[in-house]
Amino acid sequence: MMEEKLRQLLADVASGQVSVGEGMNQLKGLPFEELGFARVDVHRGLRRGFPEVVFGEGKTPEQILPIAECILRHHQPLLVTRLSADKAVPLSARFPEGCYDPLSRTFTLAREPIEDRGRGIVLVIAAGTSDLSVAEEAAVTARMMGNRVERLLDVGVAGIHRLLSDRDKLVQAEVLIVVAGMEGALPSVVGGLVDRPLIAVPTSVGYGASFGGLAALLAMLNSCASGVTVVNIDNGFGAGVAASQINRRRDDGS
Repeated sequence: MMEEKLRQLLADVASGQVSVGEGMNQLKGLPFEELGFARVDVHRGLRRGFPEVVFGEGKTPEQILPIAECILRHHQPLLVTRLSADKAVPLSARFPEGCYDPLSRTFTLAREPIEDRGRGIVLVIAAGTSDLSVAEEAAVTARMMGNRVERLLDVGVAGIHRLLSDRDKLVQAEVLIVVAGMEGALPSVVGGLVDRPLIAVPTSVGYGASFGGLAALLAMLNSCASGVTVVNIDNGFGAGVAASQINRRRDDGS
């Protein structure tokens, strides 16, 4: 943010030349912090409800570190996704209070307690152990965005009794994220059992004819259970964001 512009805006609000509402609108449109190789959107949290998230894949540690420092300098929680173990080493050295999770490939750091902003529980369901990486990315994302998160793991359709034994969890959740590879059948099954928003996540898990998750993606898009929403292949992060937006309480607490 340009300090001069912010000072002038605050002065105009204080003097009454600009209303509080108009001041908020202008804040939402203010720019970014220029790092040369990146422009960090430091006001995304004001516009979207959660700050910019760093996509680690394709970035070098020398690029990730300054972006992370910028986000934390603005007193925002840090979430880095798709972060390989080797890239996590310098990040963990710089921020030893942070947490690198090799399963979800995320690095998280919140220097202040994360406020519970959800109406209820976000339940992350994984069909099989091979889907856990994507499922955990969704869970970490939803938790960092201020949700209570629970997990239901290894309940794929090959042994449907495992899912049905935990039906109470299904009906108590406010939003469900269902992660599955292979033929991608689990979201349709769960969708037929609940009356809550359901976000389906196809994974690239499966043998050759699964085409790297394309078979699961098409199965979920063509689900017989109405109301199933589908994100991209392996996109646990996108599912976590969508679930957070659905689950978020309004300002009036509803």
